[in-house]
Amino acid sequence: MGVLDGIRVLDLSIAMSGPFAAMKLADLGADVIKVEPVGGEWQRRASAGGARGREVNASFLSLNRNKRSLSVDLKSPGGLAALRELVKTADVFLQNYRPGVARRLGVDYETLRELRPDLVYVSISGYGESGPYAARPGQDLLLQAMSGALFSAGAPGRAPTAAPYFLVDAFAAYSAFEGALAALFHRQRTGEGQLVRVNMLDAIICAQMQEITVRTVGGVPQTRGEGIHAHSYIRAPYGIYPTADGYLALSFAEPAVLAELFGEPRLAPFEAERDGFTRREEISALVEEHLRRETTGHWLEVLGGAGVWCGPVHSYEDLLTDPQVVHNGSFVSYEHPTEGRVTTPGFPFTLSASPQSVARPAPVNGQHSREVLRDLGMSQEAVERLIANGAVFAAG
Repeated sequence: MGVLDGIRVLDLSIAMSGPFAAMKLADLGADVIKVEPVGGEWQRRASAGGARGREVNASFLSLNRNKRSLSVDLKSPGGLAALRELVKTADVFLQNYRPGVARRLGVDYETLRELRPDLVYVSISGYGESGPYAARPGQDLLLQAMSGALFSAGAPGRAPTAAPYFLVDAFAAYSAFEGALAALFHRQRTGEGQLVRVNMLDAIICAQMQEITVRTVGGVPQTRGEGIHAHSYIRAPYGIYPTADGYLALSFAEPAVLAELFGEPRLAPFEAERDGFTRREEISALVEEHLRRETTGHWLEVLGGAGVWCGPVHSYEDLLTDPQVVHNGSFVSYEHPTEGRVTTPGFPFTLSASPQSVARPAPVNGQHSREVLRDLGMSQEAVERLIANGAVFAAG
């Protein structure tokens, strides 16, 4: 039995932040019903890095395991009525509509808590549900750029480099997951439901708790340099350095130790805490000069053997076969009815008494429409009538 066995979640979200948060609840055993338009969520069909599935795209597969799919037209009276009946049985309602859309559809918190007073309602937005930026598109790259983070690395005069994955979406998803769990615990103790608001801007700001506090409390500005350096608030050497055959990640190395290992007397006078910030260009240049002379494997052995913090720079191909990743079981594989064998990242934590698993593959659009509506006590005749008039779509 999963930790959230018996908890029902209605997931009306799209793209990444909402579906990812809902999937984390599903992985813990919640009955997550993905409520989609009759044509299915748009991400089923959108290309993900050029990877197009037979019927379901890779992004959708990665964010929607362990869910059931109810495909319904919320703009039709029959479809909205069916959803409202479902709300009466739900514990959590999750959406990431643009501000104002939930109210127009009649699925806002104030409306739905009349149907289920102890409902936990999670609303995810880009910048907040009100304010000067509320109507702006809450897209990951735009929020990375706005967050201030991109000026903590790279060289002055050059365009900042964004994270090569949906960093803000992920932090927003974890915030929504955390908020839902907190609200469920509050409800267990008090019997009271509540509205949980998450916005992507606050999520990425909070993720920089240390860095921003260095600026607000310590008064230290972000300063980028010409040399290799991955973080303006960490002393040199710190970054990804080229080697004779690839790259090496180097972190918090003591210049005196490197001086001995490199046979480089010019590094010996540098004191890490004193010079690592003020003379980081000189330190980084000397480190780069030496690392280029030998292979990554050589330096992993020499530096790692001396206790210096260093590591390889993996591609995804390298990651999949890394011995520690294999040992941890970081990936899960399962059979999907249309896509065949599917492998995705697994679970970020383990539970000894109630382990997570993949009980359901990501659903086909409307795969569980009949099942979900029959769960509400609807007759077969009533369900088929909704399907016939287009209020509900059912696969098969």
